[in-house]
Amino acid sequence: MRKIAFLASHNGSGMRYLLAARARHEIEFDPVLVVSNNPGSQALSYAREMGIPTAILNEKRCGGQAEADEALCEALRAHGAEWVILSGYMKRIGSATLSAYRNRILNIHPSLLPKFGGPGMYGMRVHEAVIASGESVTGATVHLVDHEYDHGPVLAQVEVPVLPGDTPERLRARVLEVEGPLYLQVLKKLERGEIDLDAFGATASL
Repeated sequence: MRKIAFLASHNGSGMRYLLAARARHEIEFDPVLVVSNNPGSQALSYAREMGIPTAILNEKRCGGQAEADEALCEALRAHGAEWVILSGYMKRIGSATLSAYRNRILNIHPSLLPKFGGPGMYGMRVHEAVIASGESVTGATVHLVDHEYDHGPVLAQVEVPVLPGDTPERLRARVLEVEGPLYLQVLKKLERGEIDLDAFGATASL
C-alpha cells in the first residue's frame, strides 16, 4: 500500500476528499503524515481527528528557509512517505525535498495551467483573474512540483465553463467540485501504472 504524506496550509480540501475516498474503499493508501506551515491550519485538526501524525514546519520554528526545507524532508523520510500530495500548500518546496522526492510531489491548481499560474496566483485571485480576462473556460490541473510555482509537468486537467455573470465565488465553488475527483483520478492511474512518473526524467527536479 502506497504511503502518502499531505502538505496543506489551510483547509486541505483535496486531502479531505482523498481521505474520504479511501474510507469508501475507492482507493487504497496509507496516510502517514500531514504537514502544515500554519499552526492554525484546519487540515491539522482534521488529521488529528483521523489519527494521522501531524507536523508544523515553517521558517520561524525551524530557523530559516533552508532549515525548514531540511526539516520537511527529514519528516517525510522518517514517516516513510513515498508520494507527497499538496493540498493548498502555500510555500515553495525547497531543493532538499525536491531532490529526495523527485517526480513524487503532486499539486493541484485551480486553473488550466499554464494559464493563471505562478507567483501570486492562488485562491480567489485565480478566479478573479479568469473572469477579468474574459475566458470562457477554466478548470483544474494536477501537475508535478518543481522549483517554480505551478510549473512542473502536467499529469491531468479538467475543464470548467465560465458562465455569464459568474462571480469569483461561484466559479471557485464549481472548480472546487472537480478538484477532488481529478486528484483521485490521477492517483488511481498512478496505482494502475497508467502514468509513469519516472518517464518525466529530470524535468521536475532542480
